[in-house]
Amino acid sequence: MSDLRISEAFLYMDYLRMSECIQISFAVCRIGIYTCFRALCCKGPPPARPEYDLVCIGLTGSGKTSLLSKLCSESPDSVVSTTGADNIRKYWSRYYQGSQGVIFVLDSASSEDDLETARNELHSALQHPQLCTLPFLILANHQDKPAARSVQEVKKYFELEPLARGKRWILQPCSLDDMEALKDSFSQLINLLEEKDHEAVRM
Repeated sequence: MSDLRISEAFLYMDYLRMSECIQISFAVCRIGIYTCFRALCCKGPPPARPEYDLVCIGLTGSGKTSLLSKLCSESPDSVVSTTGADNIRKYWSRYYQGSQGVIFVLDSASSEDDLETARNELHSALQHPQLCTLPFLILANHQDKPAARSVQEVKKYFELEPLARGKRWILQPCSLDDMEALKDSFSQLINLLEEKDHEAVRM
């Protein structure tokens, strides 16, 4: 199994208005897969493994920061939710270049309006020229909440079968309380990334 190194680099944009600097936290994370995942199951120095540059996207409140912090064995209690990012989603594509895979986090317990917005954003990402050929890990987060939709409900609502036909994608349930499921999700993503590498070598 490959190892994970997840380094969050939330992007900050400064806007000056009326002599005040307003800092907005961007919801796009650049992620390198390599070492951090080892903290969950392994000890000792990691062996040499491929590294993958991923982009993690999702609406505010979907749980991106908490999930990645948990993977890095950081306490989610210290995580401050990103705010204001939904207003600048149109800039997400500026950070797609060079990505080798995509993690899309959605709140499975969100309102119908937010779920619709998430569906539109995922559809846009799946069809984006810089992302459409990449492996996707779609995480239906907050499965521990009473209002959470099941994976089958999310798959049907997001129309993933017809839209993503022929693409490499995984839809997995997750929550902060179920790290085994989260580890399994990332293991499956690594497999997709490695398969894509092997196909590129054969070509």
